[in-house]
Amino acid sequence: MLRSMFAAISGLHGNQTMMDVIGNNIANVNTVGYKSGRVNFQDIMSQTIHGATAPQGGLGSINPAQIGLGMTVAGIDVLQTQGNLQSTGKTTDMAIQGDGFFIESDGSSTYYTRDGAFDIALDGSLGNPASGMKVQGWQADSDGNIDMTQPITNLVIPIGQRTTALATSAVTLSGNLDAGAATGTAVPTTMTVFDSLGVSHSVKVTFTKTAANTWTWEATADPTDTGINITQTAADPGPPAVAPINNGTLTFTTSGVESASTGTLAFTFPDGAKATTPAIDLTQLTQFSGTSQPAGQTDGFTSGTLTTFAVGDAGTLSGVYSNGQTQVLGQIALASFLNSAGLLRSGQNNFSATSASGAASIGAAGTGGRGTVTTGALEMSNVDLATEFTGMITAERGFQANSRVITTSDQMLQTLVSLGQ
Repeated sequence: MLRSMFAAISGLHGNQTMMDVIGNNIANVNTVGYKSGRVNFQDIMSQTIHGATAPQGGLGSINPAQIGLGMTVAGIDVLQTQGNLQSTGKTTDMAIQGDGFFIESDGSSTYYTRDGAFDIALDGSLGNPASGMKVQGWQADSDGNIDMTQPITNLVIPIGQRTTALATSAVTLSGNLDAGAATGTAVPTTMTVFDSLGVSHSVKVTFTKTAANTWTWEATADPTDTGINITQTAADPGPPAVAPINNGTLTFTTSGVESASTGTLAFTFPDGAKATTPAIDLTQLTQFSGTSQPAGQTDGFTSGTLTTFAVGDAGTLSGVYSNGQTQVLGQIALASFLNSAGLLRSGQNNFSATSASGAASIGAAGTGGRGTVTTGALEMSNVDLATEFTGMITAERGFQANSRVITTSDQMLQTLVSLGQ
């Protein structure tokens, strides 16, 4: 009878542990990125009354007789299943769809989390405002290149940082010139070019028909723009022949296609900007019947400041500047594990790697079995209340049944004691 009491006591402890885990799950039903726990039981040693025997003589085999001595908690698993994504609309909120963990650091230790409630700190670093830990990844260089062979580091999003200006280095003249236009017809178009200081200038390009299938073009400055000098230079017949500067001739085939004419642009700037000689592409022009609609496209841009950023599915951080330009700022790193259930809870929605989980495999989202990153959303807890309430009933009835065993055993002991009276 004492064995039954001690077995029942172990059952009380086991079911109490189960209730503790269920209570913690329910307490975290609204915790971002929380992964629920599950208790597994196993029996402990058994007392052998007699062992097993093999068949002998005219007798068959005899099975062993054992009395179990109770149960114990075999383990508490972490269920790393996907939680539902909830849209927040906040740019710095991120959720992982699939496997993987964000990587955070406090400067000395590394942690792993599914909680993507991030924000930008005062120093520009991307981190968790609740814990102060900083999100890890690869920072891009000044040209937007990322080297993922380098160690991960704190990701910085320098809101308000000013980017340098880029002078115009390429000009493309495109569109159509009317094949039915009379000789001497002039068709203007205007394009914007930038100098090395980021100042924009208005350049006028005039196309004039001089003969069948032949047009001339000439680049001139807007009379109101005194910050750019465009000097016309005629062709040098050579040898060697030198192409005209800031003007030239267009020749079209009988099919209306520009016959690969070339030209040279050269601009100087009295405001102190560096002189430029942008490459010019004339091959996009056509000559067909219809309205003349030439256009000029240029590269280059003025200086701008970083105003906001966006995150792609692969975890790439792209900065958006006030001048309309975008540039890669960095790459968020994700970690995956061979046995993610072996991670150790470290508080603050974080996990630590253990010998059971194995070392973290670090890479970009969408690679190596890692999930994708969704911005403007958070992953909610994966706690299923229906399952937890059912488990609560099971734990309660198990506890109640074990307490009844203790009460019944006590009554039997009382009966035994009364025999001596």
